[in-house]
Amino acid sequence: MLRNPNGLSYAVVSLLGANIVFDVLLAVFDIRLLLTDYTAVSFDPAVFGSVDLNVAYGMGFTLYVATAIVFIVWFHRLRKNAEVWAGDLQSRGQGWAIGGWFIPIANLWIPRGIAADIWRASRLQPYAADGKRELTLLNCWWTFWVAGTVVDRIAARLYDRAETGDALAAAAYWSLVAFALDIVAAVLAILFVRRLTSMQHHKATGMIPAAQ
Repeated sequence: MLRNPNGLSYAVVSLLGANIVFDVLLAVFDIRLLLTDYTAVSFDPAVFGSVDLNVAYGMGFTLYVATAIVFIVWFHRLRKNAEVWAGDLQSRGQGWAIGGWFIPIANLWIPRGIAADIWRASRLQPYAADGKRELTLLNCWWTFWVAGTVVDRIAARLYDRAETGDALAAAAYWSLVAFALDIVAAVLAILFVRRLTSMQHHKATGMIPAAQ
């Protein structure tokens, strides 16, 4: 049975937007660090005035987890709809739309493959060959998301191991790159969520999208 994904898509887009704002705000800390005498022993890692850095990052992490949960629920709903339209085109079962995100290393490619299968099932002609650059939006989002995830982990490890001013500065540079990649990935994710939701909505209601 088809399930309407519109409500969930609005929630996902709103949360992704909030993540973008928070990434920008957290990036301010790294910029402040690089513009400050980070070699000083007395450097105070505070951000946004009186807000402690640990509190800020804790809030950001909570927002990220909430976004991930809602996104995966939305993703699973679209996967269930894809089963109705073209179940034979789905290379993995519906459970993988959830579990695929939690398998270390393999989660760097499994969800992308599921997303491509959902995309094909959601278009007006599921069994047609992929059009030129048809999956560009998906591929760009996924590339930036993977890159951002990897760079963010590198930055986190550098921060944990930083014992000198130079090491702290290096971690800040990596962190800024991670934030930039995350922001681009979030913008592309918003476009992807809106596009794929629109495709399913128009297909379910018999309407023809403005662009296919």
